[in-house]
Amino acid sequence: MKQKLLVIFLCAIGAVALADQAAESKAVALIRGPYLQMGTSNSIIVCWRTDENSDSQVRFGTSVDNLVEVVSVSTATSEHFVEIGGLAPATRYFYTVGSTSESFTSADSSYSFVTSPLVGSRDPVRIWVIGDSGTASNPENKPPNPPSDPGLGARQVRDAYYAYSASRDTDLWLMLGDNAYPDGTDEEYQLAVFDMYHDMLAKSVVWSTFGNHDSYSAASATQSGAYYDIFALPTQAEAGGIASGTEAYYSFDYANIHFLCLDSQDSPRDPGSAMLNWLEQDLAATNQDWIIAFWHHPPYSKGSHDSDNPNENDGRLREMRENVLPILDNYGVDMVLCGHSHSYERSFLVHGHYDSSATLTNEMIIDGGDGRPNGDGAYLKSSGPGGEQGTIYAVNGSSARYSDGTFDHPVMVHASLQVLGSMILDVYDLQLDARFLDNTGVVADSFRILKSPALDIDSNAIAADDFKLLPNFPNPFNPSTVIRFSVPQGPSSKLRLVIYDVLGKEVVTLVDGYFSPGKHQVNWNGKDAGGRPVSSGVYLYELQIRQPQTSVSRKVRMMELLR
Repeated sequence: MKQKLLVIFLCAIGAVALADQAAESKAVALIRGPYLQMGTSNSIIVCWRTDENSDSQVRFGTSVDNLVEVVSVSTATSEHFVEIGGLAPATRYFYTVGSTSESFTSADSSYSFVTSPLVGSRDPVRIWVIGDSGTASNPENKPPNPPSDPGLGARQVRDAYYAYSASRDTDLWLMLGDNAYPDGTDEEYQLAVFDMYHDMLAKSVVWSTFGNHDSYSAASATQSGAYYDIFALPTQAEAGGIASGTEAYYSFDYANIHFLCLDSQDSPRDPGSAMLNWLEQDLAATNQDWIIAFWHHPPYSKGSHDSDNPNENDGRLREMRENVLPILDNYGVDMVLCGHSHSYERSFLVHGHYDSSATLTNEMIIDGGDGRPNGDGAYLKSSGPGGEQGTIYAVNGSSARYSDGTFDHPVMVHASLQVLGSMILDVYDLQLDARFLDNTGVVADSFRILKSPALDIDSNAIAADDFKLLPNFPNPFNPSTVIRFSVPQGPSSKLRLVIYDVLGKEVVTLVDGYFSPGKHQVNWNGKDAGGRPVSSGVYLYELQIRQPQTSVSRKVRMMELLR
């Protein structure tokens, strides 16, 4: 009996010892992330959450098999924000996150990022734009997402983009607010953002604006709540621009693009307010080729929200249109991206429209075409700042669900759609290509903006008896380019504009007819006379003049298409 009791006693002691050992060796678990914030050409912030407090460590390097660089933070926390500095521009780094005693992620290509190129460089840039994407956290979501699967629409939009861009890095992505429904709580963010976009968050820096649903659990005035706890956004111009002193609105630079994020929800929007004063100072300071602004409430919309209603959302849509747009117009902002209305709407190139839709005049429409190289032609702008050159406004609030609306705002082209989707912006040099990709992977809308160092028809022209032929732009190009020429005063002239290959063989005749005096332009879609795409290489475009019998020509280069 004593022997049996001794065995039981020893077993009990062993059990306690094992329990103590297990408690001491319990691993800290990764429960959120990692995700990337505030990327620049030489730094980035890596963030993650653990279930228990621990110190923080990021190991990184340019080879997945040799993560020799280490940054550690000794403070024990469950919310880890580790800034890595001293990085090389436009360089891929692999990384792992963990504590000084263990790693929470494996060393593989899933965890890598590419630093921003040097500011002002004209490297190709791909930007993904999603708006009102946070339905995965909302069990009472509206169609087309059934309550049993509230994240269906967001997943479809996400997967369509992942498939489309599978062979191309996403350099950065923008969230247009209402990232987590219905109240923007931390738990809702976990479902709608971190669980939904885990793969993208680990590889590409995300920049967000503040939506009305995000505001229900956060406040711009105090920089508190889930939204402000989750995102690390620049307040002191850490990523370019002018310091705003707040995460509610900010700016940053990437390559040759200046981005402006405004707060249409909580920050005062009156003339002379802090945000508008900062906005003007920031715009005056930038010399970037492109300026893209984004915020939540659209200045023009006839979707689920009506911008003509002066009291819609307590006047936020109206106030952004009346008070912010004149500043943007003055500095030649190229694009404005908004969400809020659960649809896709896209404008012509417009300038100077600050009132209700009924007040729109023809003079406010700089280019009323569709902006498509194979349609009415790309939108053309000078590469210089300012001027009445126009802006494209896009409402992209259907990245998880769509809603009803009249979709008849007169600034919009016919691309006003009740369709799930997201936007893709590709910027290369002085060319911007925009696409709306629906949830089935179909490009439902597209347009192009081209910039030239000088759109003056008399600049850089080759002349023949006062007939002038200008450089095409863009050059190199794909899939289309604009060729401009002018005809002197006098009777109409018989002209031919012909494309030749380097062997002198005629590829296609673009125009053959009479032209009146003045400026003219024509698009070449990169196809031959039979409608077949030409191969990459150098071509010649020649303006042939019947009277007097003469001609003038220039070179153009077709490049391989970036995807």
